[in-house]
Amino acid sequence: MRIQKSMNLNKQQAQNIASVLAEALPYIQRFSGKTIVVKYGGNAMTEDTLMDSFARDIVLMKLVGMNPVVVHGGGPQIGDLLKRIGKESKFVDGMRVTDEETMDVVEMVLGGQVNKEIVHLIHRHGGNAVGLTGKDGHMIEARKMTITKSTPGIDVPEIIDIGHVGEVVRINTSVIDMLIKGDFIPVIAPVGVGQDGESYNINADLVAGKVAEALKAEKLMLLTNTAGLLNKEGELLTGLNAQKVDALIKDGTIYGGMLPKIQCALDAVHGGVKSSHIIDGRVEHAVMLEVFTDEGVGTLITSR
Repeated sequence: MRIQKSMNLNKQQAQNIASVLAEALPYIQRFSGKTIVVKYGGNAMTEDTLMDSFARDIVLMKLVGMNPVVVHGGGPQIGDLLKRIGKESKFVDGMRVTDEETMDVVEMVLGGQVNKEIVHLIHRHGGNAVGLTGKDGHMIEARKMTITKSTPGIDVPEIIDIGHVGEVVRINTSVIDMLIKGDFIPVIAPVGVGQDGESYNINADLVAGKVAEALKAEKLMLLTNTAGLLNKEGELLTGLNAQKVDALIKDGTIYGGMLPKIQCALDAVHGGVKSSHIIDGRVEHAVMLEVFTDEGVGTLITSR
């Protein structure tokens, strides 16, 4: 009796696996040969189980013929090292104030520690990855970002200097294209280089969006620490276009830290990316669920 129950359970598990594979087949066919840019950060980057599931998802995508490109953040790791050396982290409008000493730490953490950890993780699960920063091959050409602040009663806005914080001027895709053709998975740290040779710390979401635009990617996927975009009742919103997003901004549904992420996703689809997805990086295999299943996970944004 116990043996029969075990056999039935094993059969059910096998049927479930077969069902999942059957559901995934049309997506594998549809996205084979297509480029998918994934911004990796948040909980998915700091919890061991989620880190393993992310790496396995990326390796699987490559094995079935897709071309994943990973762009990663590393804010918490940068903050930890700054704290250890006795340097306080300061932010203006969500951007880390980056003086020369902080920029050295940013490059050390993003280009060294975090980037190499992700590459190692992908290798451990059977993939072939190459780690880069935007300075390699002048991949991410950048300029200094300026922030202005208006004061009531004063006509001229105040210009706030936040140091080596940059914005993307141009993405040179030649190195990425070479790696993809060589069957490698590019893993990119968001450090840009200016005309003067200066290094710039750039928001990883922005870099991922610009990389996706430059590569004319099929999808841009932004991993975050929420279920996606939620309405005022806490329900997940998906299937959004520019018009719907504008309405949600006006009625206050989209605000705070979600605003720049949504804007990044919108800019990408306006720039030629087929679709953008804000997905919950706290869910195991979130990338696989979004790419290979009918339901997906998170918020889908398209240009129309």
